[in-house]
Amino acid sequence: MKKNVGSVLALYPTPVTVIGAMNSDKPTWTLVAHIGIIGHDRVLVSLASAHFINSCIKKNEKLSINIVDEAILPQADYCGSVTGAKEDKSELFDYELGDAGVPIIKKSPLVLECSVVDVYNTPNFESFICSIDATYVEEEHLTGNGKINYNTLKPVLFEFPTYEYLRTGEVIGKCLSFKNKETV
Repeated sequence: MKKNVGSVLALYPTPVTVIGAMNSDKPTWTLVAHIGIIGHDRVLVSLASAHFINSCIKKNEKLSINIVDEAILPQADYCGSVTGAKEDKSELFDYELGDAGVPIIKKSPLVLECSVVDVYNTPNFESFICSIDATYVEEEHLTGNGKINYNTLKPVLFEFPTYEYLRTGEVIGKCLSFKNKETV
């Protein structure tokens, strides 16, 4: 028996990311777990309207999505606890500029360099709809045929209601491999 618990955002866990953007000649960063796929060619990054980084993203129309693994989780967590309006976070991560001039975290195992194509506003949130300009992956996390291997990459996940970080789990099967007459 299911119980109606109301209008609850229950699509968690989601990958933990650090969003990067240029603030004049320096990068600024913020921790984000409100991200999503809205098509095979678009992603969404949803930020509270009050975030300092929003104005930088809107000005440059570019951002990076840096996947967080356990190695950079302490810095990523700290990044989400302070605002760029009061603290310079440019030195928090060792970074380089991607092909489109967006700051990318060197120790992040996977980074998407994105262009903002639209902004969707909801009460208290700005959601940046982005096209993916480039995807950078540490070679150790690529399969022999050049695909991303999430079994070795192991992104950290975030669960909203409890504010907990989770490890990714083990493979339980291949997609579309469970179809047989007994399960249909």
